[in-house]
Amino acid sequence: MIISATGDIQTIFMHAVSAVHPVQLIRRHVQIKDPSTLVISGDEYVLSPQGRLIVLGAGKASAAMAQELEKVLDGHMRPEGLVVTKHGHGLPLQHLTLLEAGHPVPDEYSLEASRRFLEIAATAQADDLVILLLSGGASALLADVPEGSSLADVQQLFSLLLNSGANIHEMNIVRKHLSKIKGGWLAQNIYPATLCALVLSDVVGDDLSVIGSGPAVPDPSTFADTMAILKKYGLLAQLPPALLHYLENGIAGVISDTPKADSPFFRQVHHYLAGTNRIALEAAADKARELGYHPQVLAADTTGDAHTVADMLTATAIAWQGPRPGCLLAGGETTVQVTGTGKGGRNQQLALAAAIRLAAQEGITLLSAGTDGTDGPTNAAGAIVDSHTLERAAALQLDAPHFLQQQDAWTFFSKAGGLLITGPTQTNVMDLMIVLIT
Repeated sequence: MIISATGDIQTIFMHAVSAVHPVQLIRRHVQIKDPSTLVISGDEYVLSPQGRLIVLGAGKASAAMAQELEKVLDGHMRPEGLVVTKHGHGLPLQHLTLLEAGHPVPDEYSLEASRRFLEIAATAQADDLVILLLSGGASALLADVPEGSSLADVQQLFSLLLNSGANIHEMNIVRKHLSKIKGGWLAQNIYPATLCALVLSDVVGDDLSVIGSGPAVPDPSTFADTMAILKKYGLLAQLPPALLHYLENGIAGVISDTPKADSPFFRQVHHYLAGTNRIALEAAADKARELGYHPQVLAADTTGDAHTVADMLTATAIAWQGPRPGCLLAGGETTVQVTGTGKGGRNQQLALAAAIRLAAQEGITLLSAGTDGTDGPTNAAGAIVDSHTLERAAALQLDAPHFLQQQDAWTFFSKAGGLLITGPTQTNVMDLMIVLIT
């Protein structure tokens, strides 16, 4: 058997991404039983004659989710509502209004999306059915400004969090406590209408209160938790004064904390987890097996520093005693504490760290990439490396450890080769790490 590891590893990755695309997921979870009955994951929702079907969507996959939902509803029910996705991720919609906004740092369009979401939510009545299409990225795409602060303040906070090394759970606790749409507030505004949320998970553990900062989920965290996180990462001194003042008012009880589990506003809220990293990993294993590899899923909950994860993956591959050709699979989301001045993302940083460790280790190829097609503020989903990556770099007089230290992996791979560029995939279930051993 002739093996092309670089080609195979891309094929496995793209097959996994396809398995969690809204084209697959929406039709699997949503059907029309009759002109007035919508079936979501087996549960029936009957729309009364005077009721409206309202659709709100937020996230990097929301445009594709909305487009597919419109196809399911076509000729049966006519939805109204609004969908916000990342700039460049928009798709044509028939009935729903589409907005594009900033990600990973919010912009003025993010504020406009939040304002219009809350306006629509305020019109919802008891006979209405609201469908929320939620995916990763919603925390930035639905941004609002606490009283007394500015968009620039919120943008500064988002940037501080993104560079701090905080994980997504911690970042979203902070974001929820500086918002009146996240952390369950959207559900409170939609009440007493029935709300059904279809969710693509981009967080380890699929915690609904974390995905998109949980706009329709009770929030177990508090203002005190928020301050503790900011202190943990040394961000309090860098926080814009207006935001610090707002959080201090929250600690003092001047501002209400986020809605909790005993709130009546969640009685008519139903969540359905449509897409997860685990689904993508299973599809990757199936494709690897089809290509002749022996797959092994290591974990679907990979977290921690990107360099540490690179160490783990490469060490496992180097010590591999299983059948060959082998395929190791992991999913999750790593972190990088940004101290350098370069350009890159967590997946490219992980891949570069792995390339250094794989020097002269024949027969090992590694891919690390985001299923959304975006890794940090770059045009790449991630990168692919093997035992020859450093050889190619040396021939071009590229010092890999220097680029790693400066968090400049994108520049390194753009010169040495290895960037994985897919464009927007219209889905988002965290990252995949694939290692082929031949």
